[in-house]
Formats: sequence, C-alpha cells, structure tokens
Amino acid sequence: MPLTFELCPGRMIGGNHPCFIIAEIGQNHQGDIEIAKKMIKVAKDCGADCAKFQKSELEHRFTNKALARPYVSKNSFGKTYGDHKRHLEFSHEHYRELKKYAEEVGIFLTASGMDEKAVDFLHELNVPFFKVASADTNNLPYLEKTAKKGRPMVISSGMQNMETMRQVYKTVKKHNPNFTILQCTSAYPLAPENVNLRMITEYQTEFPDIPIGYSGHESGIEISLAAVALGAKVLERHITLNKTWKGSDHEASLDPGELAELVRCVRVVERSLGSCIKQMLPCEHACHDKLGKSVVAKGKIPKGTIITLDMLAVKVAEPMGVPPEDIFQLVGKTVIDDVEDEDSVMPDVVDGYGKKSKC
Repeated sequence: MPLTFELCPGRMIGGNHPCFIIAEIGQNHQGDIEIAKKMIKVAKDCGADCAKFQKSELEHRFTNKALARPYVSKNSFGKTYGDHKRHLEFSHEHYRELKKYAEEVGIFLTASGMDEKAVDFLHELNVPFFKVASADTNNLPYLEKTAKKGRPMVISSGMQNMETMRQVYKTVKKHNPNFTILQCTSAYPLAPENVNLRMITEYQTEFPDIPIGYSGHESGIEISLAAVALGAKVLERHITLNKTWKGSDHEASLDPGELAELVRCVRVVERSLGSCIKQMLPCEHACHDKLGKSVVAKGKIPKGTIITLDMLAVKVAEPMGVPPEDIFQLVGKTVIDDVEDEDSVMPDVVDGYGKKSKC
C-alpha cells in the first residue's frame, strides 16, 4: 500500500483515503480579488478539497529583461510582460484576506510558490502544503529549501524526464517524507495523446512509498476520471468562471458545472474500485437464484450407476444442485439413489462428492 500522510489538517491522502481534489484558480481571477473569492466559494460548493493560487515575487522569479520585454498577445494585461504579471499578482495582504475568506467558507487554501521568496511568504501564511509547479520541478536548490521547511509537498512533473524525476524524489525524500508526485504534461489545452496516463502506474512502480497523483490540462473530465481509476490520490484541475475570458489557462479549465460533475464522478469511481477479492457478493444472490445453473441428469441415472460425462448436462434447474464448475468431479463416482431425467444432481446422491450446493 502506498504511503499515507496528512496533506492538510485532518485530511489524509494515499492508501484507501479519498482522492484529494485541488481546484486550481491560478491566475484565472483576472487580478480581481472579488472574482478570486467567488472562485474559492465555487470550489467549495462543487466539493473540491482545496482552492489553489499561484504566488510570485516577480523580481525574484524573472530577470529585469524578462519583465521588460514587450507582451503583445490577446491575453495580455499590459504592454510589457512585467506589467501583465503585476496586474495578475495579488499582494501579501490580499493573500491574507483570501486565506481568511477560505477559512470562513470551509475550504483549504494554498498556492504554488513560483520562486523561493514566494515560498517563504507562503510558509509565513501557514498554508497546509506547498505546491511545486512544473517549471520549478527541476530547480533542485528550490526543492531542497522548500522540503526543509517541513510542510507536505505536491510536485508536478510537466516538462521533465524520468531521470530528473528520480533526482527530484531523492532530493525531497532526504529532507521531507511527506510528498506526492503528479503526472503532468505542460500544454494548454492538452491533447489526449499527450496525457500519458500510463506514467501514473510507472511512478507507482518507481516510487512505491509515496502517493501518486495527476494534474490535468485537458478539456473535459473523462481523462481525469481515468487517472483516478488508475490510482491517482491527488487530482488537480484548473477552474474558471468563464472560458472566454482573457488568459491562456481559461480554455483548459473547468467551469463550475464541470467541476461539480468531476467531483461527483470521482467519488463514484472510487466507490466502484471496490475490493480485489473475487467472490459472489450479496447483491448477486438474486441473479444467481434466478439464473444460476446446476448439473442435471441427461436421462434417468439409476441407483448404483457410475457416472460418465455424457450422462450430465448443465441447465437452470430447481432446486439447485451441484454447481457446473464441479461437473468433472462427478465423473467416475457412483449415484446412491435414482436421479430422474432433468433432475438436479444433488450433492448427497453422489458417493464421494463432499461439496455442498451453493443455494
């Protein structure tokens, strides 16, 4: 069984615990704190476990040249990339307000720390866990510093290869046992052929002592449900209030109706996974009583006859007798009473057959 740990206060992940569902608001709030609050409430109302943002300290995340470059795009909120990012970036005070609101609503709140200074702030904010965005997954100094803070970590794996993920695992594990790796492909929206859900089982094999999850950027909910069926213990999906809004993430995000349906269906899938023990279940008894077959006589079998296979048939019969899977055990044994044509062969009329009927 994969490792289990407490990702948020009172909320365990891994093993047989329910999949932890993260509603990734990111920067789909358009730089408006009231929209951000509305999205937190949507996440809660739809049944998600956590609302997540993206926090940057821009001067620590980008070079001056990167911030000064012109940004001409339909998604731009400013003439330069810096202006664009500053429009979307909430202040520390805004984050404190959002965290307080999330607590009032009753949902966990965290953010991806997009640079080391942002992680320091989120640690001060007392988020329940750190989310590592794919762009920082191969940033080993960042990972080490974040892991040392001791909070649980959720690490996406977009844009990485397996050897890098092995380094990531070793780097974090050395300082912090409580983390999960999410299969992720960094494209928006993501085409199904690039999802690679088989990586979930590959990660489960490669890293058997941590839970594995999935961060999806595809359209719709079907692929995310398949991820849960494959054993994803954390599921992250972007959400939006309007897929036509300005911003590169909206198109690959779920609207409130889709998020609610995703959560509902995830819980159905989890119930359907059930047990790995194959046995007849109580819910099957009615069908078995109605349609279950038994071994019957193909013509009269007189008392004292040694049974051969050509004397027997398998039919729905009343009452139920020897089950069909035992038919070959009857061959060569002697009947100790007459068995009439099409009568069920009952266990107590066959000498040496010790199995009781299933009825």
